[in-house]
Amino acid sequence: MKICLPKQHGAWAMLIIPFWLGVAASEFLWSHIAFFIGWLFLYLATYPMLLLFKKKKIQYYTKWTIIYFVPAILLLLIPLFVQPSIIIFGLIMIPFFILNAYFSSKNRERAFTNDISAICVFAIAGLASSYLPNAEISSLAIKVFITSILFFTGCTFFVKTMIREKKNPTFKWLSWGFHLAVPFIWCLVGEWLIAIAFIPSLIRAFVFYGKGMTMKNLGILEIINSVFFFIIMAIVVV
Repeated sequence: MKICLPKQHGAWAMLIIPFWLGVAASEFLWSHIAFFIGWLFLYLATYPMLLLFKKKKIQYYTKWTIIYFVPAILLLLIPLFVQPSIIIFGLIMIPFFILNAYFSSKNRERAFTNDISAICVFAIAGLASSYLPNAEISSLAIKVFITSILFFTGCTFFVKTMIREKKNPTFKWLSWGFHLAVPFIWCLVGEWLIAIAFIPSLIRAFVFYGKGMTMKNLGILEIINSVFFFIIMAIVVV
C-alpha cells in the first residue's frame, strides 16, 4: 500500500517551528504533546483532502484523508478538553483552508497567494499552542506569529527565485526588497535580536541568487536557516 505523504518538504519546518515557539512563549503542558501530534495528523490529512478537489483518484485520497483525520480529531480533543475556547483558532483557519482548496481545484498549488495562506495557518497554530496553558495571547506569542509569517514568506520568495521564478527579474527585486526590509524594520523598532534571526535569510537571498543548486542542496540550506531562526527566536521568547 503506497503511503500518501505531502511532497512539500518545506512545510515540515512550518509545522514545527511556529507551534513550538508558541509553546516557548508561554509554558509547556503535557497536553502540548497530544496537541502537536494531533496537529501533525491534521496536516497529513489536509494533503489528500485538498487533492480531492482535483476530482482524481477519489477513493485513494478519501481513504488517506480518513486514516489521518480520525487520529487527528481524537488527539485534538485533548487540548480542546483542557482549553475549550481554543477551538476559535480552528475556526479562524477555515477561510485559509477554503482558499487552499480553491487553488488545488485550479491546479495552482504553487501560486504565491496559496503559499501565504498556508503560512498563515501554520502561524495561527503557534498562537493556539501559546494560548493553551492560560487562555491568553501574550505579546511574545504575537511576536512568534508575526516573525513566523515573515520568515516563511521570505523562504517562499527565495525558493521561488531559485526555481519557478528564477528568470523573473520583478520577483527577484520583490524578494531582495522584502529580505532587506524585514531586519531593517525590526532594528527600527529596537528588536535587534529578532533582526539577527533574519540575517541569514537576507544573506542567502543575495549570495545564492542565480546559482545553480540541486533541490537537495537547496533543502539543506533551508534547514540550516530554519534551525538558526528557531534558536534565535527561542532565545527571544523564553
